[in-house]
Amino acid sequence: MFDPISARIAESLGFEVGMFAGSVASLAILGAPDLTVITLGEFAEQAYRICRAGRLPLLVDADHGYGNALNVMRTVEELETAGVAALTIEDTVLPRPFGEKQTTLISTGEAAAKMRAAVKARQDPGLVIVGRSQAALFIGIEDAIVRARAYAQTGVDALFFTGVTTREQLEALSSAVTLPIMLGTVNAALSDRAYLASKNVRIALQGHQPFAAAVGATYATLKALREGVAPADLPNLASKQLMDDVSRDGDYTAWTKEFLGG
Repeated sequence: MFDPISARIAESLGFEVGMFAGSVASLAILGAPDLTVITLGEFAEQAYRICRAGRLPLLVDADHGYGNALNVMRTVEELETAGVAALTIEDTVLPRPFGEKQTTLISTGEAAAKMRAAVKARQDPGLVIVGRSQAALFIGIEDAIVRARAYAQTGVDALFFTGVTTREQLEALSSAVTLPIMLGTVNAALSDRAYLASKNVRIALQGHQPFAAAVGATYATLKALREGVAPADLPNLASKQLMDDVSRDGDYTAWTKEFLGG
């Protein structure tokens, strides 16, 4: 999800948790690609708006914590204040250094220190902190296992792996740690939810299709209007009932009568 309306839609459809990714945040807030040019303040403000919209727990992608381990502590403070239910801290070198043409990872020791700092900064024991690694994608499953074990000892509540593409890789990671596992967007080989659950996977992301669909719908609607299609003839518009539901029109109507006399 990316704004209050999308959060309310997800909640109304029965989703148990919402995900606010750093890449979607860059798109929604800046109209920019995922290059870590967004600031912590901008990200936390949008997370706050999403959390305020309803009761759906929000999991957010806090990237690298916006700096070193001390910056991670500040990131946890800001996002906890914003009301998020969970956040991830990853081991990627961000933003990309000058002259570096490929994604690289910080050392296992530095990443573990960041995760310990995140746990230290947490004030609400209910806040879930997730250690994230891209080692399986950029280095290999052996390094991912080493990192998984090190991160599991920091006090984080779960582990998030991207780049896991086979059952063999998942089984190796699941055997190495006992913490709940979160996966990035999975392929067909890992699409069996019962199998994932048996390997301690509790969240498997499904990509950013809702945001892409919103962009596509906005583009198609504006293009049609520009080409002379009458507003009444536009297809695939939200019904008045849906618009009333996602904007909480009924609540505001009742409050207007109760507190404004009409």
